[in-house]
Amino acid sequence: MIWAQARSLRDPGGGSVRGGVGAWPVSADVQTGRFGQNLCSELRSSATETAWLARLLSDWLQQTGEMSSVKVESVVKEHAQIGEGPVWEESEQTLLFVDIAGQKIHRWNSATNQIQSLQTADTVGFAVPRRSGGYVAGVGCSIVAVDWSTQKVTSLASVEDDKPENRLNDGKADPMGRLLAGTMRRDAQTAQVKPGSLYLMKSDLSVTKLLGQVDISNGMDWTADLKTLFYIDSLAMSVDAFDYDSASGKLGNRRVVYRLAEGEGVPDGMTLDANGRLWVACYDGGRVLNIDPATGKRLQTVSLPATKTTSCCFGGPDYSDLYVTSASLGLDQSELQKQPQAGNTFRVTGLGVKGQPSNAFSG
Repeated sequence: MIWAQARSLRDPGGGSVRGGVGAWPVSADVQTGRFGQNLCSELRSSATETAWLARLLSDWLQQTGEMSSVKVESVVKEHAQIGEGPVWEESEQTLLFVDIAGQKIHRWNSATNQIQSLQTADTVGFAVPRRSGGYVAGVGCSIVAVDWSTQKVTSLASVEDDKPENRLNDGKADPMGRLLAGTMRRDAQTAQVKPGSLYLMKSDLSVTKLLGQVDISNGMDWTADLKTLFYIDSLAMSVDAFDYDSASGKLGNRRVVYRLAEGEGVPDGMTLDANGRLWVACYDGGRVLNIDPATGKRLQTVSLPATKTTSCCFGGPDYSDLYVTSASLGLDQSELQKQPQAGNTFRVTGLGVKGQPSNAFSG
């Protein structure tokens, strides 16, 4: 009821606001501030919906000022089953990403709008540039080397050979050139208590387990001083931080940085901007959250026209564009009709922040 009243306060002739639940026209009331007064009056009439609508109001009022210039566009129309792991390659101005269930590694050229792809033999959780050339990727439970020019794939190491029901998921290189990669159960819906782990691979290709008892190992990134690792185990519904030993890669002092609120979705992939703030893609939330890890506060919400947003990275000539991958797998025909861009990769501009170059594996 209050939702209907809130919708009635908008003017179809206005601009658009991207808040936590979608994009709507902006009314004169929003532009003059009367919208907040009117909606607050409505909020007082229904205590049961106050908390939810207060968060909505906060989103709207914030976005009108800070995100009025934000633009979201679909740039890679690949309709991936599970698009994931975007990495910007500065030297060629290309975006590297994977389709996990589609078993493909993709490279999108931002200048030509052309896509090159490599088919893998199993699910592919990530692909990361390699300092010696080519890539390392997580295929099934194997970490492999990929020679893009010849399309040759060579196994480097494997994990969890005793767990055929598991697969590698998200992976990323730290600033020292070590590879961190996590696992999860192939069928995440099947009940099993924390079947995954997080591993570290050094340049000599040795592999060490850093963390066990993980549900779905996902996003990670490091502070500039390499003292903190931000990490997501999706089903914990939080973004966590660890003390990170830059010499060994060992983890300690785990703590929660941000716990997702109801309706925000499931935390998935993430990246860190040049100001040390986190950008977290929320699966089944259709959004990316901008979080200040120092305060644990959500600063901004960027909505996407696909509910299954999966990961993000900064890119473009000056790293001011945010690229966001998404998934289409799991949507029924009715949902796909409502979300025709599901599975595409989106470019978000006008955020007013910049990212940093990605790291490459040193092995």
